[in-house]
Amino acid sequence: MMARRRGATGLSGVLVLDKPAGMTSHDVVNRVRRATGEGRVGHAGTLDPMATGLLVVLVGTATRLAPYLTAAQKSYSARIIFGTETDTDDAEGTPTRCACVPDEAGDPFFAAATVSSLVGDHNQVPPDFSAIKRGGQIAHKAARSGEAIALEPRVIRVLDASLTGIHLDPDTCWDADLTVSKGTYIRAIARDLGRALDSAAHLGALRRTRSGSLDLSSAVTLEELEGAGAIADFFVDPFDALGLPAIELGEEDATRVASGVSLPFAVGCNGAAAEAQGDVALRHRGRLMGIYTRSGSTLAAKTVFPDGIRGDARCTQSS
Repeated sequence: MMARRRGATGLSGVLVLDKPAGMTSHDVVNRVRRATGEGRVGHAGTLDPMATGLLVVLVGTATRLAPYLTAAQKSYSARIIFGTETDTDDAEGTPTRCACVPDEAGDPFFAAATVSSLVGDHNQVPPDFSAIKRGGQIAHKAARSGEAIALEPRVIRVLDASLTGIHLDPDTCWDADLTVSKGTYIRAIARDLGRALDSAAHLGALRRTRSGSLDLSSAVTLEELEGAGAIADFFVDPFDALGLPAIELGEEDATRVASGVSLPFAVGCNGAAAEAQGDVALRHRGRLMGIYTRSGSTLAAKTVFPDGIRGDARCTQSS
């Protein structure tokens, strides 16, 4: 038997964590590494230190699912504070501009209509303090050195937006629920709302509530994870996480998939999988064996997991 490399425990799965405020996403990854003893740990979608909520953490070979999970649309609960703009566009930054807040910002009907009008496509300039690279420079590092990079606007999409509350003391604040496309900065939405009202604004608080098909109902805290006897019991079903049509494999085809061999599209197809035009998830005995994509009448390998990725404990026990 081939020796397992250092830092490899055999654990492989998807965790949904409720990130606390004050930690970077990398801090969370390090805590999970220590808790599991597994060196291969990553995340699917960064949360700023100030933000809380859903962070998808990938363990072991499941780190290879990152490209499929980071592309998911995400939902947030946000607090937008009017009157001040900051260099980071959030409450952790240094104030850079103050402005009067118009009276209509305190009108719930005006606020609700303004937030609802966000739905659609926008050209958004990312915050100066972001991880975007341009010309070999990272934006937040350049900004900290006093030489902020002029970032180009990017097209983002707001799929849903609704006002959930309004507060007038001591500052005018809007609470809103937002569902957005990959790469959208909620900090920039707050900043741009302030400017649209001929005022100033920044993001006061942020909580991610959903990423793709995953939500906080399946999330655990770091403390719960670190106190667990069997961390694998917290893994969520990878098929739920991916949200892809699933194809059930027989023994022979599962062996072929482990080697990345192409398959005829008709293999195991039923239900939604029979109509699939893009990626599909391949299942064998409750485990994710690979992600294939349809090319005409053939399924071609994109990512394979020879040992499979387990789902939650109940799924594994019943398979």
